[in-house]
Amino acid sequence: MTDLAKLYSDTLLEDVMPFWLRHGIDHVQGGVITTLDRDGSILDTDKSVWFQGRAGWMFATLYNTVEKRTEWLEAARSCVEFSRTHCHSPEGKMYFTVTREGAPLRMRRYVFSEAFAVISYAAYAKATGDARAAEDALKAFETYLRYSFEPGVMQPKFEATRPTKGIAPLMIAIVTAQEVRENLGDVGVCGRSCTEWIDRCIAEVERDFFKSDIGALMEVVSLHGSIIDHMDGRTLNPGHAIECAWFIMHEARLRGDRRLAKLGCAILDGMWPRGWDAEHGGVLYFVDVFGKPVQEYWHDMKFWWPHNEAIIATLLAWKLTGEARYAGWHKLVHDWSFAHFPDREHGEWFGWLHRDGTLSQRAKGNVFKGPFHLPRMLWYCRRLVADKAPP
Repeated sequence: MTDLAKLYSDTLLEDVMPFWLRHGIDHVQGGVITTLDRDGSILDTDKSVWFQGRAGWMFATLYNTVEKRTEWLEAARSCVEFSRTHCHSPEGKMYFTVTREGAPLRMRRYVFSEAFAVISYAAYAKATGDARAAEDALKAFETYLRYSFEPGVMQPKFEATRPTKGIAPLMIAIVTAQEVRENLGDVGVCGRSCTEWIDRCIAEVERDFFKSDIGALMEVVSLHGSIIDHMDGRTLNPGHAIECAWFIMHEARLRGDRRLAKLGCAILDGMWPRGWDAEHGGVLYFVDVFGKPVQEYWHDMKFWWPHNEAIIATLLAWKLTGEARYAGWHKLVHDWSFAHFPDREHGEWFGWLHRDGTLSQRAKGNVFKGPFHLPRMLWYCRRLVADKAPP
């Protein structure tokens, strides 16, 4: 635990966050640029709206929980102000990408931009006492919940021939509500407290998406929760499912709730053997629930973020249960990840590897990769291993 604590802390505070402070913060236009080459040089100046929120949350959270460093608070402020000024459409919904200066480029149907804005505004409000940021967080969370759960608000992705629902809105609602509650208290949004939203979403995940008899957490199901026996319906994303598992385990740990701990661990138990690549090591990106071929051509690649989520989930499961197999799984994914993803020359982690662990491409970021999954893992695990309480 002592060695892990030092590794997670040093990687977070001396490697990953300095890389993004040095190369990602836009000191001219504000906000963060994430499409960076291996050495931190800019590949594209267009900005991910997701990452104005994700990075803003990360910097503000470090300020709130690790040390009150001016550079972290200033980076959080820059992301929050850029988001407030440029990333909301006149109708209120947020964009997906904007130019460096903040002109809109793309709007997507879903509302994950809003979810990430919520957590950044809430963490920034806690860091600064900015009442406007707290109001903005609740307003954005209301938009997220309305679009995600009020029928007819979000434009459908598919035709009505084969109705489906996905797990992503539920799990993002869980972690967003957890962050709002952590930073602003158990406030009410859209008629429910944060805790009530968490309970509602976990219940639906358990009832409709988790197939305990076969140990699978589905990505999409029918409106009544049945498996859709077509390629899209059978496709599992082990990293995504394991991430959902640790969101539930985190809630269990906060509450001391054994039933929730059992549910989170059961999801991990089912998805670990489906996702872990027994031949080459690492976490596969997509698998079929029945072991059939999958449609996506990158199905066997090793992306950085599923490994981040698996490192958290396995360590958290061990902290909750003390069971040796979780420590063993944690060692497997930790050792494989730290052997393959870090860039020893320029710092930070590569994001995309081939199945055998060789480098697919050298970029350090794009609209989906930036200062979030990796530093969140390092920050969360740093806190877990520092907790001296026995499992």
